[in-house]
Amino acid sequence: MRRWIVTAGGLGFSPFAPGTVGSLAGVALFLACRQLEEPLQSAAIAALLVIVCILSVRLGPWAEEEFSTKDPHPFVLDEVAGYLLVVLIYRQGALWQVLLWTFLAARFFDIVKPPPGRRLEKLPGGWGILVDDLAASVYAAAALWLCLAAERLIGPFGILCSG
Repeated sequence: MRRWIVTAGGLGFSPFAPGTVGSLAGVALFLACRQLEEPLQSAAIAALLVIVCILSVRLGPWAEEEFSTKDPHPFVLDEVAGYLLVVLIYRQGALWQVLLWTFLAARFFDIVKPPPGRRLEKLPGGWGILVDDLAASVYAAAALWLCLAAERLIGPFGILCSG
């Protein structure tokens, strides 16, 4: 059961880009929450984020032992949490724009890991697995909000940032 949870139902076992594939579980959870009206939608996303974060921290040490490595590739709960954080902070525009840009931004900043991302990976156990992804998600959401602000100021990015 723990293996199924930490791999987001097996998505983390993808032979190609398991973090990116695992993020799709976050997309699915967001789409499920999207069926709710505000403020329940935001509350549901926040509740799922908290649950996924708790599971990441609690199951991180087990996963590192199970997969014999720090921050194992099949462990993708951190990517799920990261995506949920981005869509909790930024949901502007048409649904397709939200899905596309939040996904790409979350993945980009998770892969690039701007400071302090690399240092945060060194935290012990599940904290090190999770917190760097949450930091990347804050960068992703900030970048999307900056894009939206630029669109409102100068106009040419409309298709990118909003409806």
